[in-house]
Amino acid sequence: MPERKIERLICRWRVRAGLAALILTLAFSRPNPRSLLAFVAVGLIGLLIRAWASGHLKKDKELATSGPYGFTRNPLYLGNFVLGIGLALGACSWPALAVFAAYFLVFYSVTIARERRRMKELFPDGYADYRSRVPLFFPSLRRPRPSPVKFSWDLYLKNNEYRALAGTVAVGLLLLAKMMLMS
Repeated sequence: MPERKIERLICRWRVRAGLAALILTLAFSRPNPRSLLAFVAVGLIGLLIRAWASGHLKKDKELATSGPYGFTRNPLYLGNFVLGIGLALGACSWPALAVFAAYFLVFYSVTIARERRRMKELFPDGYADYRSRVPLFFPSLRRPRPSPVKFSWDLYLKNNEYRALAGTVAVGLLLLAKMMLMS
């Protein structure tokens, strides 16, 4: 059971460690106009993935299988991964990329494994079939099963997804400020 304790600790510290990783990334950053453009372009893709996922997610009430959940079982985390790549590109720094990669590998591998077990417990009937059809993280290009469930702005707002947009804008402004201070 000590591994479960470590797992809980890692999951509990994920957000705080993410903030520390963000601060380190900003400290290492050497943004320029091209890197900021890359941050905006790639970051927008990450935000869109997260938004799409949030509009289909009824946390702990239903097994989400519609929208992006038909392509990957973890579209929110995939969106975070894309956002992190965008941040590393925006930072224009190999150390910043290393910080992101280390953070994501340590924290998200544990979080995804824990969530997989949780979904199995919450949805024992549907999760086994879903797991056999849909990849864990990197999306399948296979066409998912049709679903009558459509994107919901109400779910997007209920899941507080606008905070990811606000945070990304704030980080972009910090990178822009650092670029201006460096010139």
